[in-house]
Amino acid sequence: MSEAGWYRRDGQDWVLSLYLQPGAKRTEAAGLHDGVLKLRLAAPPVEGKANTALVAWLADWFGVPKNRVTIEAGELSRHKRLRVTGSERDPSELIDR
Repeated sequence: MSEAGWYRRDGQDWVLSLYLQPGAKRTEAAGLHDGVLKLRLAAPPVEGKANTALVAWLADWFGVPKNRVTIEAGELSRHKRLRVTGSERDPSELIDR
């Protein structure tokens, strides 16, 4: 696990622990929340819209196709674990912005 504790490297993948706040005014990283990265999502938490928006936003940020971002745990929860495959971009930059 990284010093931050909310992301780690697993081979060529990044594994991220996130807390989501759907229905926000805009999609953005909002710092740490109980040791994991909090993301505000503009999408509502209905019919998978927030999950779809999350995958698309992370794929864009990491510069990978959407099929390289998968939700490993927490599909129906605000607490999620995701895997991003094939990006060299360091997740710590999400907080440093």
